Amino acid sequence: MRREGVKKMRVVVVGGGIVGAAAGYELARAGVDVVMVDSPAPGRATSAGAGIICPWSSQVDDPDWYRIAVAGAEYYEQLRPALAEDGETELGYRRVGSLSLVTEAESEEALRRVTGRAEESPLAGEVELIDARRAREFFPPLAHDGPAIHIPGAARLDGRSVRDAMRRAAVRHGARIVDGTASLVADSAVRGVRVDGEVVGADAVIAAAGAWSPRLLEPIGVEVRVEPQRGQIVHLRLPGVETAHWPVILPRSRHYLLAFDDSRIVVGATREDGTGFDHRVTAAGMAEVLAEALSVAPGLADATYVETRVGFRPAGPDIRPLLGTVPQVAGLVVANGLGASGLTMGPYVGSIAARLARQADPGIDLKPYDPSR
Repeated sequence: MRREGVKKMRVVVVGGGIVGAAAGYELARAGVDVVMVDSPAPGRATSAGAGIICPWSSQVDDPDWYRIAVAGAEYYEQLRPALAEDGETELGYRRVGSLSLVTEAESEEALRRVTGRAEESPLAGEVELIDARRAREFFPPLAHDGPAIHIPGAARLDGRSVRDAMRRAAVRHGARIVDGTASLVADSAVRGVRVDGEVVGADAVIAAAGAWSPRLLEPIGVEVRVEPQRGQIVHLRLPGVETAHWPVILPRSRHYLLAFDDSRIVVGATREDGTGFDHRVTAAGMAEVLAEALSVAPGLADATYVETRVGFRPAGPDIRPLLGTVPQVAGLVVANGLGASGLTMGPYVGSIAARLARQADPGIDLKPYDPSR
């Protein structure tokens, strides 16, 4: 029980994506006075992300990236029950498995790599190599004629739904959401944020503003090496087709296909550097995404086009996230640079940022994720 007269800690979370929502939720559950600041800028990565949870098949060799990606996948096993207790169950989350498409020549080595990783992570399930016929049974539009690596523990989710669920649950625990564009108030320590002329005081601030973080941090002399990477992702629909349990398809390229409950197929995505915050659907982007999708799954040729979403991934100097405190500004926590892994590790990264803001043990060695690197 909190004694009368003891001031409650206040933390301001700047950024309304999945990282900021997770941080706000974690803090509110811990009894912290939380203010979550959300900007209406278009192109937030969470709103356009695919929602694939399958770090075990990644080609990334960086062990520090892999460690936090797997922890992110496993964190959903804690987050989902917690949200359910708070009345939030509609997350678009389903463990549908994944199929990594490979050739006969590379199948043995690829299987060994994925199996080795899966053995260290029970969530992945029992990995197996299946033939093309069985792969098409899992995902009928496929035309792949080689083997595929099946990872039953892979999942997909709706990033918007997860983010919104955490925001609503945070509010139930006492958090306040402020819409507007924030600027930091700081000297040798953060003092709060200014939103549309109003100063909101704070004991700590979590900077989780994604690709917009340099605009937030540079005015107080903090540099983070993050740039927007535009991603265009296409949504299709197969009317009358039951797609809820179709697995995630991971071709040999960086593109992907995944299905949701409403006969919807999501295909993507471009990775466009140097576009700035140009929030447009382009002819080249649409052509790239659809050509890749139809080359793998020509059975989607007659699907109905629904929409194209555009998001700006916060791309850091390397594959690892930017996560930690900033020595020159006490009370400032940076949580950023997740790139294409935002929905895999976002809630976990947000929870770590919340612990750092409270000066609690983050539960992980953060040296490899130094936000100043």
